Formats: sequence, C-alpha cells, structure tokens
Amino acid sequence: MDEGISEARLVNCEMPRLNVCVYRVLVARCANRMKCIELNMLPEDCVSIILSLTSPLDACRATLVSRAFRSAAESNVAWEKFLPSDYEDIVSRSITSLKFSSKKELYLHLCNPILIDGGRKSFKLDKSSGKKSYVLSSRELSITWSDRPEYWSWKPSLKSRFLEVAELRMISWLEIEGKIRTHMLSPNTMYRAYLLINITHRAHGLDLLPSDTFLEMGNQIISANTAYLSCKDKKKHQMECLFYGNRTQRTKSRVIEGDERFARERDDGWMEIELGEFFSGDEEGDQEVKMSLREIKGYQLKGGLVIEGIEVRPK
Repeated sequence: MDEGISEARLVNCEMPRLNVCVYRVLVARCANRMKCIELNMLPEDCVSIILSLTSPLDACRATLVSRAFRSAAESNVAWEKFLPSDYEDIVSRSITSLKFSSKKELYLHLCNPILIDGGRKSFKLDKSSGKKSYVLSSRELSITWSDRPEYWSWKPSLKSRFLEVAELRMISWLEIEGKIRTHMLSPNTMYRAYLLINITHRAHGLDLLPSDTFLEMGNQIISANTAYLSCKDKKKHQMECLFYGNRTQRTKSRVIEGDERFARERDDGWMEIELGEFFSGDEEGDQEVKMSLREIKGYQLKGGLVIEGIEVRPK
C-alpha cells in the first residue's frame, strides 16, 4: 500500500473538534471522576458507532484517548462509514489491484490518486473529509479536432498521471469540454472544476484574448467567465499585439463579461484554470454537469497548449 497518507499525517492535520457526543463523554470523565462514564466499560461496537458519526480525522485523533477508543477507532464499523457508499464499485474499476486488510487501510490508500476506467480517470478521497474528487483525462474530454494530427498531437508526459496528454500544434478554433454526473460525486457538496494545462516554450496566440469558460448543469448555464491560459507576460503580450494589430481591441468586444481569471501554478507541475463551481445535490438526484473552455472569437492561430484533463474537487 502507498504510505503517502499516513495515520500520523491525518492526526496532525488541522481539524475540527471531536464530535459533540465524544467530546461530552470526555468532559464528563475529566470533570467528575465519581460520576463519570467509564469508557472502558462501553461496548466497542457502541464506541465505533459514535466515532462513525464524526470524521476520519476525528477517528484518528480518538486513538490517543484510551485503549478502548483506539480499538474502536480502527474498527471496520467506523471506517466503512467514512468510505463512499459505492467504494466497492470504485475499487473494482482500478487498473491495479488494491491490497488492504481493513477498511481503514483502504481509506488511507484511496487518499492517494488511483487510475480507474482503463486509466482514463483518476480518483481520490479528500483525506480530512472523505469527499470524492476526480480528474478526467484529456482522452475523456471532447476537444474539437483532436483527432486531426495537423492540429493536435497525443504524447506521453513525465508530469502527467495519465499515459498521454493532448498538445495543441496550431489551430484558430479552441474548444474543450468535459462531462461528469452528480451521482459520481459526494452528495450535498459544493464542487469546483479546473482545467489542468501546461504551456510549451513555443506557445503563441494563447493570451491575445481571454478564453470563455462555462459550467452547465441540467442544460442551464450556471457559471460564465473569462480566463487567460497562462500568466500574462507583458513583453510577449506587447509583441503579439504588434503582430496582430488592432484585432485585439476589436475582438475583445466579443468576449463575455465576467470575472477575469488566470492560470495558477500547482505543486504537481501543472497549472489550473477554474471553470466554475456547482452543488452536487442529494443522493437521489442525478444531473449531468458540462465544463468547458472556448476561444473561438479571435480567429488568431494558437499553439503550445498542453491539456492533462479536468479536475472536479470539493470546494
């Protein structure tokens, strides 16, 4: 098992207080030993159920309370509640066999990304909350003319979690779209979607105009903004303006108004552009969420954009 997320790291993370039920028991024990509830006399199953109503971080912290709590906090009863209800299906879709001896060990394993669905998606759990997140690979996205080698090339990247990424060679019409269904996500959770990109040293035409970003849910646009595909380089931008003349000013009038966003550097060597946010809804509902980025108004040639995928993670 990948030990990237260890119990010690979970315990030392910032976290809320223990669940009020557990907290009150501890206060009662410390405040008046003559009238306290003897924790060691509580059935382990009872303590496990109490801990299952808290959070993964609470359960790890509870192992430090007493021996009785440690056993209960490591039980399958508690940790199965922290796993998503469809964890067995997710595990079955992993491209590698996951070996684990307990539900807690499985949870810790899933806090590191695993590749599923033939390596076209990446899945992981948020270590503190157990919320789901996904990365849809570039092969899972709809990229206009990505099947035309004169416009796009598919190649491996040492930085990517996936076997290959899409690199833009030269095109004037840029359109990228990804889809996910809300039943795949954690219920009643606010999510944000991000396009994961890199820019090659030969890139051109990408920042002449901002791209339009959209997020649609149930055939309704719930977010529409603009974003630059890289951090703005003033000298390069001036050269592009000279090359393209006053087309920049003419075409900017066609761009939708909204919050102007820029790509942000990530720790994994990629950059991310926020596409929008949405609420996943309850478990019984299921809607399709479309996440897209387009630059189809400038008509200038663009190149040097590398796409890893779209990440959907809890806000």
